[in-house]
Amino acid sequence: MKHIKKIATYAAIGGFGAIVMAGLSGCGNNNEFESANEQNQATGAFVIIEETSAGKYKVVEEYPASQTRVVLKQLDGTERVLSKEEMDALVAAENAKIDNGTSNLTKPADAQLSSGGLGLGEILLSSMAGAIIGSWIGNKLFNNQNFQSQRQAAYKNPSAYTRSVNSFNNARSTANAPKSSGKSGFFGSNTQNKASSSSTQSSGG
Repeated sequence: MKHIKKIATYAAIGGFGAIVMAGLSGCGNNNEFESANEQNQATGAFVIIEETSAGKYKVVEEYPASQTRVVLKQLDGTERVLSKEEMDALVAAENAKIDNGTSNLTKPADAQLSSGGLGLGEILLSSMAGAIIGSWIGNKLFNNQNFQSQRQAAYKNPSAYTRSVNSFNNARSTANAPKSSGKSGFFGSNTQNKASSSSTQSSGG
């Protein structure tokens, strides 16, 4: 219970506690989840990354969010939220490794195991937060077969990966519901919809 409360506290930082709590409840109440998601149009991700051994990390939890927030739980027990500057720097450094062929993300899975696991930059890019922040990397990573086949290894356990996939699939489904118009979805832009909605409200008022 303390764990759930702690995640909810972090979630409040980004203004999406309802989504996180709905996902953590595990009660199978899809209506509650979808209602929370509609109120918090998912354009980001809330991710908890845990240091499992010196310099090696795993994704513990992640959910759709109104803003991207990454919480790092370190071996010494300290926890902190990564700054945008830190995340951008980690992604840029990992991009350089992808270009020169030294990133474990684009190597076969056995290469990852022999290295002892993934570094923080590699784990960040394996998460949904990384997919958003590092979207500019493009085909170098996201269409790489090695990356796609081993991405699940970035998560602490299979259930963490499954929860992530399900929560983001639900977010996409809700965003693409018939009542929505124009481009939407997790990687789509809702800016046009919001602008259209605001214009309609203004003319109607």
